[in-house]
Amino acid sequence: MPTGHDHPLAELAAAGVSIWLDDLSRELLSDGRLEALIADRGVVGITTNPTIFASALAKGESYTPQLRELAEAGAGVEDTVFAITTDDVRAACRVLRPIYDRTDGVDGRVSLEVDPGLAHDTEATIDRARLLWAAVDEPNLLIKIPATTEGLAAITAVVAEGISVNVTLIFSLDRYRDVIDAYHTGLETAAFNEYDVSAIHSVASFFVSRVDSAIDARLDDIGTGRAKAAKGKAAIANARLAHEVHVESLASERWQRLAASGARPQRPLWASTGVKDPAYPDTMYVSELAIPGTVDTMPGPTLEAFADHGAVPALVLEELYGPAQDVLEEIAQLGIDYREVTDELERQGVRKFADSWDELADTVRGQLGHALTEETSSKR
Repeated sequence: MPTGHDHPLAELAAAGVSIWLDDLSRELLSDGRLEALIADRGVVGITTNPTIFASALAKGESYTPQLRELAEAGAGVEDTVFAITTDDVRAACRVLRPIYDRTDGVDGRVSLEVDPGLAHDTEATIDRARLLWAAVDEPNLLIKIPATTEGLAAITAVVAEGISVNVTLIFSLDRYRDVIDAYHTGLETAAFNEYDVSAIHSVASFFVSRVDSAIDARLDDIGTGRAKAAKGKAAIANARLAHEVHVESLASERWQRLAASGARPQRPLWASTGVKDPAYPDTMYVSELAIPGTVDTMPGPTLEAFADHGAVPALVLEELYGPAQDVLEEIAQLGIDYREVTDELERQGVRKFADSWDELADTVRGQLGHALTEETSSKR
């Protein structure tokens, strides 16, 4: 496998795509692998979610000393989860701080998600975002807030206070427009309250592969040749049209006023880029969305697959949007309700992250109990 700068990831970065890693663990931080990914794979940011932390806690011994200390101090499950996740993210922020400084805050970012159980509670989301922001206390942090209806108001509120945000679980174009509006409203309030808006950053995480999984299943149910020919096209088309929405928003008079005050644009971030159908090329959600000025966050296997055999096509933006619209129109003509699909994906996304959060809490609960048992045994 090529290392250093001799691989397609370097070409992807040269095309203007920021390469972020969708993974974090204590082992990644402690054994030098994160620094190696930065040096050899061009990683310039990190995203996390409850599933990632649940997986990290469930394996290895890296968290044992901290769990033992917290158990001895009488910490509960919620406080332990808070301590472990904020410590990992703070450490990652410090590793990535040189990139943050070098890029004037654009990259070098690490995302930490608000408890997904609060996804439909605006005020609780705001309170937790403030708490996480203060606890990590690093300028290159992004607080992840889901793009639920209740989340939109929270996004506006925390941006207005100068907190940088990664808006997650975006599936539909209409909801993406709402996300952009929420960010811009927050910036306008921040500017009115004399915050330095140039210090506020945001990305909008538009999910990709899950859209194909949902629509492909419906196309399989239809079962016609025309339906089969439409498989594997909806997700990329949806994301490309999201980019068109982004471009349109930057051309608006509203954004021009914000930009004049020093505001930073909210970049599209392609999430859920791991291919779930083995019939598709394992790098297609990266190659087909290699659009300058965007972020692509990849799980480790996708990152390595692209480093090994990825390709960066010469995409012409003006030639992407029309064909993408044609794909969604074809899906509609086949009888698939786009809004019904994206609404269900949002509900599923919130539910899956909440389930992972519960799994994380259960893992911590078990390990705290184990740590206490070991401590008691050692004193006998």
